[in-house]
Amino acid sequence: MNKIEVNHLTKIFGSHPHQGLKRLKNGEQKSGILKKTGMTVGVNQASFAVKPGEIFVIMGLSGSGKSTLIRLVNRLIEPTDGEVLIDGEDITKMDKHTLIETRRKKLGMVFQKFGLLPHKTIINNVAYGLEIQGIEREKREKIALETIEDVGLKGYEDSYPSELSGGMQQRVGIARALANDTDILLMDEAFSALDPIIRKEMQDELLKIQNKLGKTVLFITHDLDEALKLGDRIAIMKDGKIVQIGTSEEILENPADDYVSNFIKDVDRSKVLEASHVMKKPEVLLSYKDGPRLAVRKMEEASVSSIFVTDKEKNFKGLLTIDDAVKAYQNNISMEEMLITEDVYTTSPDTPLNDLIGIAANVKYPIVIVEDGKLLGIVSRVSILSGLVLGKEKDEVETI
Repeated sequence: MNKIEVNHLTKIFGSHPHQGLKRLKNGEQKSGILKKTGMTVGVNQASFAVKPGEIFVIMGLSGSGKSTLIRLVNRLIEPTDGEVLIDGEDITKMDKHTLIETRRKKLGMVFQKFGLLPHKTIINNVAYGLEIQGIEREKREKIALETIEDVGLKGYEDSYPSELSGGMQQRVGIARALANDTDILLMDEAFSALDPIIRKEMQDELLKIQNKLGKTVLFITHDLDEALKLGDRIAIMKDGKIVQIGTSEEILENPADDYVSNFIKDVDRSKVLEASHVMKKPEVLLSYKDGPRLAVRKMEEASVSSIFVTDKEKNFKGLLTIDDAVKAYQNNISMEEMLITEDVYTTSPDTPLNDLIGIAANVKYPIVIVEDGKLLGIVSRVSILSGLVLGKEKDEVETI
């Protein structure tokens, strides 16, 4: 089951919203409805689903409807039409009591303007939601301290918000949302007020927290680089409509229309594409049990001068060159003794290509992509550069 499911969600601001809704369903555009009725279409029949543990980013320029949309999800704004399912329950049909309980137990909110209570210490700010729920002091402070440590603020629990930097204050805001132990975090332009360096640190911190806790995150931003960095999937909005949903790679490679194409044309692909996007399977592989004689034959057949070696579970063990394979065979030396490991660079499949460009230029052998010790593929300098250049050429052709 999806954690969040939004179906045909619509918000029209004005005195007669249902008249505006009728016009919208009859195919009239946002601009026409505003001109004829004075009503504003904030969100136009938006539909999407967020999987458990996913960071789903909604992005768009100012006025696109993204902040209205996230407020519809937790019903801070009443929708004109459509439904919002939280764990299968429609929040738009809940009574006031059930809505409040759902917000407390399932929806944590992190705002752009940190929203901290200046007269309370950090531990009391973090524990505030638990205090409202009536949780006893000792228990809520224990939870708050653990959460403060999770966001990297251990030692600041007795400080006041005014004594912390902007980035640290936003960490407190995240800790307060996490302390309530909700499965879902709603983050509305959470890092927009921070300077670029602190903003990058907070993005990294969110990814680290997500990796540890596995929350479901609905993240709003106007910054494309931020969306591409954080989002497992991204929804791009324009004039209240969602115009495309996809992964970073899907949006970069197949923009839905000219609006999206123009949006992404200046993106630095090296910061978005990952090793997994350009890796390939080695032409040949050797198992420990095969021995140097078979290694020589495999390299000869494939016309290569080295071969990657794994054990029977496909765990990467090292690289064997043709010279060392021949030497091992002629001198009855264990193949394991001849494996090269120190000069072979390994990395994970989600490593940005930007981090590999310099490395690939200075290593003798292809970079090995491993996950949990298992060899997934290899990346050469050629594959990195071709992945960047060919993608850029495709964009240039499409804009001509």
